[in-house]
Amino acid sequence: MRFALLLPTLLMTAPASAEVISSGPNGFEVQEVVNLVVPQPSAYAAFGQVGQWWNKEHTYSGDSARLSLQLRPGGCFCEPLEGGGGVEHMRVAYLKPGEQLVMTGSLGPLLYQATTGVMDVKFERIAGGTRVTMNYRAAGFANSDGDKLAPLVDQVLADQMKRYRTYAAKAPKPDTLKP
Repeated sequence: MRFALLLPTLLMTAPASAEVISSGPNGFEVQEVVNLVVPQPSAYAAFGQVGQWWNKEHTYSGDSARLSLQLRPGGCFCEPLEGGGGVEHMRVAYLKPGEQLVMTGSLGPLLYQATTGVMDVKFERIAGGTRVTMNYRAAGFANSDGDKLAPLVDQVLADQMKRYRTYAAKAPKPDTLKP
């Protein structure tokens, strides 16, 4: 019984798993995994509130509250900028609410590298909560430096997933979040 009471604490404090799966001059794949002590619908809804947990240091505007992610096919992971401009970081290509989100696009400086990227985020029910696995694959580096950028992208996404895990643990229930 005592272990059952400690399980949520252990899941919450377990470090995020980050890994460069593969890399080469023209592409890479990184994977981030976090275990959450919230049900799948809550984990999924919290992920959609990207402006609440994304690190402002990895935005164009310096303000993560400007970020939005529309959880619908064709939805935009976007950031409006001063003066009417903006950035489309990624676009939702596939969506199975509560279970899987696939987005396409090149994050951050990869946009200027003539790359194509695919981010596959899976939400899996586990004992005591949800395991969220994010795979990001990018290819097409004009300067053949994909293998050099892989660990940097992995580090940035690992930080984002740690921040997401913290937010998801205290986020409002899905039915109280705005769309």
